[in-house]
Amino acid sequence: MRQAMRYGGLVVLGCLGLAPALLSLTHAQQGSANSPNEKATTPTRGASSYSQVVITESFDTIRTRMAKSKPEVMHRQKALLEQRYDLADRPAKTVVQSDRTIPIQEGVRVKLPAGISSWQALAALSPDEIRDKGLFPPGFLPLPHPNHPEGGMVFPQFQIDLVKKQDGRDLTRFDLDFDLPEHFLPAFPPPIYLTTRPDLGDVSQGKLVTIDNFHEMFDGILNPKQLDGLRLLVTPFPQQQFNATVDRRSEKASLGVTCFDCHANGHTNGATHLVGDIRPQEFRRRIEAPSLRGVNIQRLFGSQRALKSVEDFTEFEQRAAYFDGDPVTATKKGINILERGSQVHDMAEFQELLDFPPAPKLDVFGKLDPRKATDAELRGQEVFFNKGKCASCHTPPFYTDGTMHDLQVARFHNAQLINGRMTAREGATKTFPLRGIKDSAPYFHDGRLLTLEDTVEFFNLILETKLSEEEKKDLVTFLRAL
Repeated sequence: MRQAMRYGGLVVLGCLGLAPALLSLTHAQQGSANSPNEKATTPTRGASSYSQVVITESFDTIRTRMAKSKPEVMHRQKALLEQRYDLADRPAKTVVQSDRTIPIQEGVRVKLPAGISSWQALAALSPDEIRDKGLFPPGFLPLPHPNHPEGGMVFPQFQIDLVKKQDGRDLTRFDLDFDLPEHFLPAFPPPIYLTTRPDLGDVSQGKLVTIDNFHEMFDGILNPKQLDGLRLLVTPFPQQQFNATVDRRSEKASLGVTCFDCHANGHTNGATHLVGDIRPQEFRRRIEAPSLRGVNIQRLFGSQRALKSVEDFTEFEQRAAYFDGDPVTATKKGINILERGSQVHDMAEFQELLDFPPAPKLDVFGKLDPRKATDAELRGQEVFFNKGKCASCHTPPFYTDGTMHDLQVARFHNAQLINGRMTAREGATKTFPLRGIKDSAPYFHDGRLLTLEDTVEFFNLILETKLSEEEKKDLVTFLRAL
């Protein structure tokens, strides 16, 4: 056992491989793509938004070819991560996640650009100066998928191992692996808190909920309707990379994936993929599976789609995102069309029971109780609501305003192609709640920020708040108390 302000979609699952012509184009451009100052000339439109339906290669040929390329693919991604971050395992000595055993990682892990002596010195520069001099930290740029031209769902090894042990499915991909070190990911299996039974605390009993055990764990806690919704959330259905067709990315024909393969125990395990609603491939965003805790207080679903209900999103995922938004591919691989009035509604009803972890230092208004909080936490709260400008978007008691904002990060850097990912302007993104944020690393919609300290440095630069070192430390301390 071991142990995101994340912006992503709810139950966002699945992505498709790219057509061979575009894949070749992207690989050809990657040789010099990591230079932080290099502008890219990739076209703004792809050759086609449609995927190949008739596969002319045999499965053995596809598997052999892609497995052979896997070491090079992962070496390229590992080199990018090491260029951007300090990846050492340095847990906080006194702060643990809400499971009360797994520590969180601490410290700024994004590396400063060459020629800059400190984060204070960088924050003193204007956005234009940072862009024109190529000083935007690489770790603040969009993070590519482990193999961005290919894309698709990728699971951490601890998830793969436990699912295989419990229900026999193998979520291993023969063409690539998960990329971020496991010590940056949430505690696993994560606790489960229910809005209807806060008296029970963590109802997971330290287990990963799967089709193998969900009934014995929740019968008598959930009503029959909610229990059936949970059943569907842990039932495997065909998906782009995990299915029975020859263009799958699993060794054996597969029953598919479940919603909770990414959103482990209704939280997250850090699983990643590409968002399904952007084209061409270079502009598609990596998405880290966000926590489903607190779905009941959210009013927008999807990092940019802004769907208006969790029912809409649940149905969208099964019909479209599992297959990269391609209905022909969905039919070919085995689409599971859910019945809106019962199945979709039941799944949504269970998701809306998932609660945030307890925050014993917060009062009924979502702010710190001065009788319980430390001086550093109170100082951090003052920074959060004033100089730090955090509360402009993240308002109590759940620390979200239920809308979207464009941070305009692209004003700090020139567009460039990095391991197949174009760093163009990303637009408005949903404001996710910050309650329980210490349990949800890595942060931002694509997981580019590994720690809360990284996140504070990112927003201090982007929002131009000019926080002092002491103010940044206090702000991190406050965020840990939410």
